[in-house]
Amino acid sequence: MKLIYYPGCTLKNAARNFDVSTVSSMAELDVEVEELDRWNCCGTVHALGAENVMNRVAPVTNLIRVKETAAKTEGMASEFMTSCAMCYNTLKRANIDVKKNPDKLSTINAFLNLETTKYEGDVEVRHLLEYLRDRVGFDKVAEKVKKPLTGLRVACYYGCLLVRPKEVAFDDVENPMIMENLITALGATPVNFPLKTECCGAYHAVGSPEIVADRTDKIMGSASEAGVDLVVVSCPMCAYNLDFRQDDAKRLNPDFQHLPVLYFTQLMALALECGDDALRFDLHHIDPKPALAARELA
Repeated sequence: MKLIYYPGCTLKNAARNFDVSTVSSMAELDVEVEELDRWNCCGTVHALGAENVMNRVAPVTNLIRVKETAAKTEGMASEFMTSCAMCYNTLKRANIDVKKNPDKLSTINAFLNLETTKYEGDVEVRHLLEYLRDRVGFDKVAEKVKKPLTGLRVACYYGCLLVRPKEVAFDDVENPMIMENLITALGATPVNFPLKTECCGAYHAVGSPEIVADRTDKIMGSASEAGVDLVVVSCPMCAYNLDFRQDDAKRLNPDFQHLPVLYFTQLMALALECGDDALRFDLHHIDPKPALAARELA
């Protein structure tokens, strides 16, 4: 299989571990990911103003690039995959919006008058978890596992952007289980915890880091109480807040217990034995290796 892949800005910078583990894991699953040519920033967040057209331009430009790439490659569908929850949410919502509002789409196409391709609402946006479930199949993932993550207890944290709003969700919005099903296929044990869809504090990390420290204390504390070895995420913003704010959470709450935070693709890369270059544990604040070594997985 061949699939167009949109990495997004952060996966080429602070979240390079997310990028390399995505590409390496998919190769082990016999899926060739082709990075989208000339991609640009997704816009980061979806503009909520109903009349806001300008903030749809960046997402639609990427959709045009996908359409062009698919047209040049025989047998390739006009769809693409992204791993980043924030990119997925922004691109998916913009796509839904312009499909529902042809006048708005016409305005955007007129603005992008230098583009040789016009967007007609004919591209599908997919998240990697969705693609793994619906196209690859978790049973196929399980067959490809070389190092089962036996004994590893994992808390799956979804945050906001994979389940809200309902129109972009590809699982139950109250109790999503898609990540848990993947973790099970990798041989690990998913452990439910009640705050898995709570907000991490997002961009309060910039102006009000104490809010994020409090959210980190509560979310990671809930996971710790469930007796997990680590927490997995699908959002670089969540990864930063829940990983790099743990020292701040410890200052707020002396009883706070540090836990490593990984991207779900890193556990895939570990189970599929993609190698250290696909893991990049050096980019973490809380080192995951002791927790993995305790389960004889490091």
